Amino acid sequence: MSLAAKSLLLIAVLGLAACNNPDRYGAGGPGGAGGAGGAGGMGGIDTTGLGDPNNPTSIAYFNQRVGDRVLFAVDQSTLSPEARTILSGQAQWLNTNTGYAAIIEGHADEQGTREYNLALGARRAAAVQNFLISQGVPANRLRTISYGKERPIEVCSTEECYSKNRRSVTVLSAGVGM
Repeated sequence: MSLAAKSLLLIAVLGLAACNNPDRYGAGGPGGAGGAGGAGGMGGIDTTGLGDPNNPTSIAYFNQRVGDRVLFAVDQSTLSPEARTILSGQAQWLNTNTGYAAIIEGHADEQGTREYNLALGARRAAAVQNFLISQGVPANRLRTISYGKERPIEVCSTEECYSKNRRSVTVLSAGVGM
């Protein structure tokens, strides 16, 4: 790959990364202490735009009750039995709530090179996408992106932290026209 092509690819990846809101959950991830809104903030008023976590058709319900992420083993993109259970729930929810589309984010821990982790994140996102499609979710409602090691949930140098960063996150958006 030429230097110009690599430069364009890097610019495209950085441009896509800038389009996402890395603090969409506030501090601590979904349901963490930093998020305002949902059932816990502002007297039960939803200030996040995710809906009521008690409403089975809301994004908040999907994130908190169904589960919006699955974890992976070191250097793996194979779905564990636990991941398959969560993804089966995601597929069922997506097949019931057809007005939503999803971006499947692939992530890696901070070990390894940037290039390796981008490729690993892409394989993880593709594994999730393929599983959801196998469960009947239309492919035109799913899109993947890899962030590699660029968006860690935890920043440290222990296996406990690394294991949280080896993940795929299903991010919902209203509307199929992505």
